[in-house]
Amino acid sequence: MTYFYVYLLLVTILALILKKRGIMLNYSGDAHQSFSNKKDIPLAGGLFILIPIVFFLDDLLINFFLVSIYLIGFFSDRKILVSAKKRFLIQCLLILLFVTIFNVKIVSSRIELFDIVLNNKFFAIFFSAFCLLILINGCNFIDGLNGLLISSIIIILFMLTKLNLVDNLIISDRSIDQIIFILLLLLLLNIFNILLLGDSGAYLLGFFIGYLIVSSHRINPDISPYFFISLIWYPCFENLFSILRKLKKEFSPLKPDSKHLHQLVMFFLKKKFDLKLIISNNLSSGIICLFNFLILYISTLNPESTIFQVKLIATSIILYIASYMFLFKFYKSNLMFKK
Repeated sequence: MTYFYVYLLLVTILALILKKRGIMLNYSGDAHQSFSNKKDIPLAGGLFILIPIVFFLDDLLINFFLVSIYLIGFFSDRKILVSAKKRFLIQCLLILLFVTIFNVKIVSSRIELFDIVLNNKFFAIFFSAFCLLILINGCNFIDGLNGLLISSIIIILFMLTKLNLVDNLIISDRSIDQIIFILLLLLLLNIFNILLLGDSGAYLLGFFIGYLIVSSHRINPDISPYFFISLIWYPCFENLFSILRKLKKEFSPLKPDSKHLHQLVMFFLKKKFDLKLIISNNLSSGIICLFNFLILYISTLNPESTIFQVKLIATSIILYIASYMFLFKFYKSNLMFKK
């Protein structure tokens, strides 16, 4: 346990040094980035969470995939792997390989016809890979505000351990608790603009939590698969909604923009209450996390019931769309007024 506290201290010291020395900085001046932050902040969060995850899992092959996913994001952060298409293609190849080797697949959807299709090995592989890709990139999408992704992952891990659903053959509950403490520290550093996760950290956390959830689904057949969807509904729906929205506007889904829900929430708060950028950033993240926590907490009240979980997911999506429509209307009206 002493080593754990020493690691937390080292993370804090190194984060402050990176910030002071200007190492691994993030700011490139892109429009979507300037929307929520205009300062140079080290993209070191992913590295600080990679080290303990690799240590706790203690499986050479799984760690290879974790490091590989991290490196895709790292090269993106360093503007070496600039092409979104190339990043996505490499992700697809890695995830397909991972799902095939470890037989990471959705066991049941509780829909008889779809379960028959899931019995097909090739469809099961591609469907599981698709779900992981949606989650990984969805996590990257919601990492546009300080603390939003980190808080979401903390909540998911807490709910999994609360119901004792984690596969202890993969990672122990004690290790999950320690990862949560590390994430809490990173959350604090993130809120004060000392470090960011970057693409590397977002991809890593998305992959890690996706693997845990699919594994938990496999060993807990009494739990509705839609409960696990409830846990990750927000990043996944944010991604799917963004893809559909961009396709409708004939805009590439792979290109970033500043019209995600969390960005519109921040725009609304900043304009409505004339807040400073960092305050509106952190406040927006807190509001979304509180809403998501309530949804996830409600999902734990009846995790076995598919009907209960489907209703909850549908309600969440309806509230998301209604909020988006209101906020986007406010966004457009303010832009027109500005012109």
